[in-house]
Amino acid sequence: MLDEAFWGTSMAIAKLRRTVVRGLGEIALRVNDLAAMQQFYEQIIGLPLMTRFPNSAFFKIAEGYGGHIQVLALFDRSQSPGYRGTDAATSTIDHIAFEILFTDFEGEKKRLEGLGFQVETAEHAWVHWRSLYVTDPEGNQVELVCYDKSLTPG
Repeated sequence: MLDEAFWGTSMAIAKLRRTVVRGLGEIALRVNDLAAMQQFYEQIIGLPLMTRFPNSAFFKIAEGYGGHIQVLALFDRSQSPGYRGTDAATSTIDHIAFEILFTDFEGEKKRLEGLGFQVETAEHAWVHWRSLYVTDPEGNQVELVCYDKSLTPG
């Protein structure tokens, strides 16, 4: 646990020069079956594959800030020394969310259900979001979220 001296010094340093975060650069997931995960994110979610290496795959999510592309990276670390495997149930990742257009929401729900996915829906009125949730081949929850101006905070 960090003590008061650490936080006091850290806060003083942080106030000197603060960087403004401009966006999300990368989401990196450890995977057990790289081929299945690549197929899901490429063919089901629709992310364009940027490059594939023997133990990793990189997908473009969107244009980022200042020339940096927002990326989803999948890493198969099974051959790394000391690797203990992955387990979605004990991961600290709750879910990954990708933005879609409101006009695509119903069609995407029907498409995913037609492919055999169990699709959960939710409304987050406080931010005017409508969401679809599916699970990837390794148990990670994936959200497709859109802005819905008709939702009103209750």
